[in-house]
Amino acid sequence: MTVEYPKPLPQLTDDNGPYLEGLRERELRLQRCGACGRYRYPPARFCPHCLSEEASWEVASGRGTLYSFIVVHQLYHPGFRDDIPYNVAIVELDEGPRITSNVVGCENRDLKIGMRLVAEYFDATPEATILKFRPA
Repeated sequence: MTVEYPKPLPQLTDDNGPYLEGLRERELRLQRCGACGRYRYPPARFCPHCLSEEASWEVASGRGTLYSFIVVHQLYHPGFRDDIPYNVAIVELDEGPRITSNVVGCENRDLKIGMRLVAEYFDATPEATILKFRPA
């Protein structure tokens, strides 16, 4: 019996394939510009800093800092009904980019701007892994 995952899942595009594949393999992969060397997230064809199309994929540390967060108390999607209240966090990776995610492994009241976080990989389906973070 197959149980459907009730929440929205990331969609595979021409740009994000290596990122999503990395999550399934428990790696946080980021694009790095071949011209200016900056990491870019979300994945894109052009570097937002220098507009170069040159890029490679590198494994990031999976570590970062809580940059900002909110706690959601309103139901916006029925798939999140059992999660309310839940947090939506902006995590600034040690490599520089900021990623929107959730912090798990602690109560929402214990979230603090600047707290150190580490990547946590959640298998939503056999094909889709979601990046979350937990306190380091």
